[in-house]
Amino acid sequence: MSADDDPIMISALEHYSYCPRQCALIHVEQTFDENLYTLRGQAVHKRVDEPESEIVDGVRVERAVPLWSKRLGLIGRADVVEFHGDVPYPVEYKHGPRREQEHDDLQLCAQAICLEEMTGKAVPRGAIYHHSSRRRREVIFTSALRDRTAEVVTLIRAMVEVKPIPPPVNDARCNHCSLREACMPAVIGEQQRAAALVRNLFVVKDLP
Repeated sequence: MSADDDPIMISALEHYSYCPRQCALIHVEQTFDENLYTLRGQAVHKRVDEPESEIVDGVRVERAVPLWSKRLGLIGRADVVEFHGDVPYPVEYKHGPRREQEHDDLQLCAQAICLEEMTGKAVPRGAIYHHSSRRRREVIFTSALRDRTAEVVTLIRAMVEVKPIPPPVNDARCNHCSLREACMPAVIGEQQRAAALVRNLFVVKDLP
């Protein structure tokens, strides 16, 4: 990252992992709409949106903690950071059930990388708190996850600099996306599909 680069929001990693077009619409086009799922997310985050510090069962708990990393060029905020002794333990709140993909893990790992740079302490693990099940899922920040996190930051930065909006995926992910109306995956996707069919229709192939 150069000194002239704008920082990437930590939340962009989850958006990019879920759908690069969604990430571009939010972080390049500054487009954001609400739906049932985003409103549920806001309700879950309500308690952790205000800075607060308390001791719970001997563990210091900090809420709404500002984060940054000069090395990766990241800024954002942790919902909760617990301090087990002097070791930070980030906790990210999610309203839905556990997802099989890596979206949430990347966001949490980025928080850990920021905390390591800010505190000088190793952060080996953190947790995702799933509000729907009232359970935590611990995430180990392996070398592979850290490498993937840095890779996604690089991909997002390249997308922001060049500013192409990736094509819509037009699949099951779109059903729950708050940007469906702005994205128009079915309309744009069908236009691109039709254009590809027309191009292939008139391709002249050499006869054997």
